[in-house]
Amino acid sequence: MTKFIRHAIPEIIEVQPEKFGDYRGYFSEVFKQGLFEAEGIAADWIQDNQSYSAQVGTVRGLHFQVPPVAQAKLVRVLRGAIFDVAVDIRKGSPTYGEWVGIELSATVLNQLYVPVGFAHCFMTLEPDTEVLYKVSAPYSREHEGSIFWADKDLGIAWPDTGGAPVLSEKDEVAPSFADFDSPFEYRTRY
Repeated sequence: MTKFIRHAIPEIIEVQPEKFGDYRGYFSEVFKQGLFEAEGIAADWIQDNQSYSAQVGTVRGLHFQVPPVAQAKLVRVLRGAIFDVAVDIRKGSPTYGEWVGIELSATVLNQLYVPVGFAHCFMTLEPDTEVLYKVSAPYSREHEGSIFWADKDLGIAWPDTGGAPVLSEKDEVAPSFADFDSPFEYRTRY
């Protein structure tokens, strides 16, 4: 049976689908709408995105999109492993500026649900890592935002991958959390 695990920020949910294996390999139901809805995850997934990162220590994030195209995400790893992080950026939230980090891997098949109102980032832990994630709104360059992934005010405990992080130019110059004015307001449901 699929497990839904709530962490320090209860809106961030780790999903652990059951895996059935035999001599041929394995089978797993990685997404079943009714199970997710029973857990309060009722996003209308409209698009799947896939990324490939060749090097260990590749960082992608902290990213988000603002309304009216804010995105919820359901993240999983097809090959390799990542340290996946969600940061609460909802003004007025009791966990504003706090984060949850989970190791996701192709071996475990676990996933992370990141709702609207959270910035998202991951760091690859293995070479040739492929990540697949569902989103609830289309990409919009005009509505994208970011926060510096290693901002000291956030205090994210990134794993030591043994080398310098691999970043895009955009992520290298993302604004600090102190300079960030969130467009998201805390409420119990989006």
